[in-house]
Amino acid sequence: MDLPAFFSRFPLYTYPLVHVQSRIPLVQPTLWIAPPRDTAAFLSTDVECLKWQAYLALRGLHHIAVRWDISPEGALDARLPNLHLPDSSPGLLQARSIPGWADARLGQPTHPLEGYRDQHAKDESHAWVSLLEGVVHAALSLSRPDPPCSLALFQSSSKKIRDIESVVNPPAPPSTGFSSPFPPFGASIDPSAIHTRYTEAIAALSDCLATDKWFLGSENPTALDALVFAYLHSLLHSKESTRIQVARRPNLVAWERSVRTRVQAAFCLSAITH
Repeated sequence: MDLPAFFSRFPLYTYPLVHVQSRIPLVQPTLWIAPPRDTAAFLSTDVECLKWQAYLALRGLHHIAVRWDISPEGALDARLPNLHLPDSSPGLLQARSIPGWADARLGQPTHPLEGYRDQHAKDESHAWVSLLEGVVHAALSLSRPDPPCSLALFQSSSKKIRDIESVVNPPAPPSTGFSSPFPPFGASIDPSAIHTRYTEAIAALSDCLATDKWFLGSENPTALDALVFAYLHSLLHSKESTRIQVARRPNLVAWERSVRTRVQAAFCLSAITH
């Protein structure tokens, strides 16, 4: 029997696409986020989701709905946030596509300086982003409050370690490596060293802001301000040893409170989750 005749015994059937209609039509842009700490405040407990909430709000966008009933596995690339758009193709955007959508929504072309006062400030912003997403993120990962027992039963104990490993590069554990019969695994993390670097980072952040309205002396908020807010807000809800480093700096606390009011006002609860 030749090959075509063989495969003819197993025909491939195709079926038309099934369009799933929501019982409540989507009428406004809706950001899928991790659940908030306070459902009346709409601010996600996940720093990545909160960063994009702050970005949209500080760009001047309003009436953005949020929903937190979708798990990360249901998002594109299994990562939140996603932005769900009504009557649009594509109807669902990953986080990296949000700036382009915001530019189009506001009718503003991308500025070469991205809102910073000059090229030097723009270059300096990259260093601050690295600091926040490096040592500050590591400190936050170490100091997140423990989840409720009911949730802890279903969470991997290695998730926090992998999160920290993504921003620091510790040496391999001494019992593994080239001279060991066991392959390299695990992580050697020094919490005290991370906390020391974190304390220095928060002090530097406070000095950078000083009495300015926005970081690096920008006239209007930038993406750096959105990132700083996300971390400051998350740190102020972390364990005491980490929270206190922000709480003892009045300019950071006042700035976070001011920006928080602006970010909260930009969002509302999605009608689909009612």
